[in-house]
Amino acid sequence: MTRKSTARALLTIAFAGLALFAFQAPTSAAAIRPDGLEQGSPSVQIAHAPCGTAGPNLDGTIGRTIQNNVNMRTGSSTGCTSVGQAQTSHQLIYYCYTVGNDGYTWTYVRNVTTARNGWIRDDLLLNYGSWSQCPF
Repeated sequence: MTRKSTARALLTIAFAGLALFAFQAPTSAAAIRPDGLEQGSPSVQIAHAPCGTAGPNLDGTIGRTIQNNVNMRTGSSTGCTSVGQAQTSHQLIYYCYTVGNDGYTWTYVRNVTTARNGWIRDDLLLNYGSWSQCPF
């Protein structure tokens, strides 16, 4: 299940033993990009950023990670070298996103606090990272 897919729970309600009603209540909403694609969707066809690839600054949004000790990598893959870690207290500048070989979206960021750049998977970023597509 991707981080932006919606999880649904089936609820059954009985009222005075007379009627049963079933409905689905969303527990989270999918983030839809301005280009109409679902953020993090494995069906999004955008090129992977190989290890050693930098993304251009097309966004400029300021963000943060949603947890501490998040690896920043040289490409959009966990197989790429970590160039440092981001903490929730660190200010990040989102540059652009791409889709890794794992099918998840990744954002290239500048960590203002550590002065390092790297790729972070979008499910670890506030508001799911950049919404500007990298041009590769």
